[in-house]
Amino acid sequence: MEGQRWLPLEANPEVMNQFLRQLGLVPTWQFGDVYGLEAEVLSLVPRPVCAVLLLFPITEKYETFRQEEEAKIKAQGQEVSSNVYFMKQTIGNACGTIGLIHAVANNQRHLEFEPNSPLKTFLLQSAKISPEEKAAFLEKDESIRVTHESSAQEGQTEAPSLDEKVDLHFIAFVNVEGHLYELDGRKPFPIVHGKTTEDTFLEDSAEVCKKFMARDPQELRFTVVALSKA
Repeated sequence: MEGQRWLPLEANPEVMNQFLRQLGLVPTWQFGDVYGLEAEVLSLVPRPVCAVLLLFPITEKYETFRQEEEAKIKAQGQEVSSNVYFMKQTIGNACGTIGLIHAVANNQRHLEFEPNSPLKTFLLQSAKISPEEKAAFLEKDESIRVTHESSAQEGQTEAPSLDEKVDLHFIAFVNVEGHLYELDGRKPFPIVHGKTTEDTFLEDSAEVCKKFMARDPQELRFTVVALSKA
């Protein structure tokens, strides 16, 4: 993870929507806050939802779990569709942008782009290369980097300095071919969390988010946002 470092993006739907608009995404779908994971709160989220982003703290408990999960999947294997767009994270603090790329890349059938969208160009050019090559490709993409930097300074809280250690991390949940995928650029591969449908996707993602929270019950630094049809 040494090398390039970006300013972290705030888990603020307005910042995310502006970031994607600047990169040429037509705002037919918008990110909005998910204020709780109980059924009655989820029922207030506009539908349909095509992606969920979770911001969570990287703690010792989480890191232990992550290593165990990786070892278990390597031993047992898992079936991942070749149509999942997944990229590694090599840029410090770029997890917000990578989460947004994962959300958009795996929902292109739902989304619309402006004619010369830098994001659409990035997705087309990086579609067939490996997760590691996608990461290197992002390092060279000036339009996304510049948009990230301006968006990182747009938030309501003051952006931390580039050198400050940030222990919060973004991941994305998407539905690809009826399976719920967790996409995290710190992990070596996507994580399959079973079957899902367009109707149950938000609830299914919420169940996985609850497990993150249950692992660190004393932590309060969790934020969930959903990409909903506007």
